[in-house]
Amino acid sequence: MMREFEIERQFDIKIENIKPNKGVYLLKTDKGLKCLKKINYGTQKLLFVYGAKEHLMKNGFPRVDRYCVNTEGNPYALVNEDIYTLSGWIDGRECDFKSKDDLVKAAKSLAHMHIASKGYEPPENSKLKTDLGRWPSLMEKRVRSLDKMRDMGRKKGNKGSFDLNYTKTVQFYKDLGKRAINVLDSSMYMNLCRITEEEKGFCHHDFTYHNIIMDKEDNVNVIDFDYCKREIRAYDISAFMIKVLKRVNWDIEHAQLIIDSYNDVSPLKEEEYRVLFAFLLFPQRFWRLSNRYYYNEVNWPSNTFNNKLEDLISEQEIYTKFIDNFKMLYNQKE
Repeated sequence: MMREFEIERQFDIKIENIKPNKGVYLLKTDKGLKCLKKINYGTQKLLFVYGAKEHLMKNGFPRVDRYCVNTEGNPYALVNEDIYTLSGWIDGRECDFKSKDDLVKAAKSLAHMHIASKGYEPPENSKLKTDLGRWPSLMEKRVRSLDKMRDMGRKKGNKGSFDLNYTKTVQFYKDLGKRAINVLDSSMYMNLCRITEEEKGFCHHDFTYHNIIMDKEDNVNVIDFDYCKREIRAYDISAFMIKVLKRVNWDIEHAQLIIDSYNDVSPLKEEEYRVLFAFLLFPQRFWRLSNRYYYNEVNWPSNTFNNKLEDLISEQEIYTKFIDNFKMLYNQKE
């Protein structure tokens, strides 16, 4: 456990009680309930995240997990080599991705957040986090790595079920990856990146149910901006859609509901649909799961990896149907 008195001293609080809660600590303090979190990146990136949240609050998007500053005005405490942040605890429930009502609210909230993000100038001593312009090369690299991982699987002496399933199915995902690259290449992607660069907007980059908190008044609060960076908004929208769609059997109506709700607040331009389509095509989940397996990024039991892979494989048919529906609805040619 971290040295409590250091946290108390640096943030000038008194801690009455500490409870671990989903990877963070819930603190009862003399200044109300707080969330204490150990972060695994440096202070320069943290200052980018801190500045981003402060910017949103100044720009009319107040419901975020705002950082408390320490006695020197910095948004963190240093304890030995570790960096901790402290924010107000937001009481509420996680967004329910099977509730259409929640989805409408979350999609509108995402649109409001993107509007409020514009004009963000990161603090001077922060490290700029950006993925603008990177997606064509990221996609190329990830598709190439699918071959590398297939070779790694083939060379293994004792092949597990994951390796066998991977070899059987990798071509399906490679083809999707190539389709995504072609769609992105034939889009206005670079132009949209330039506009975002000029507008100085950013994305949340992890807009999913556990970071969308519905409070007692049913307001949407957005938390955990650790991954936020300069990025075109189609990325956030697609990632949010995929997180929802995999839970509702790739039902096209849920996709429409999200897009319509977002458009009610901030309409997407014609050329953004094409980039959105490229992101929906790209086999990000397959790549990420395989990457974690072959490069030992997480130490799950091997059957967990295989179960997740089999879940993905079992979605292939409904996913393909979804893609066809999306193409028709939003007239995307390939």
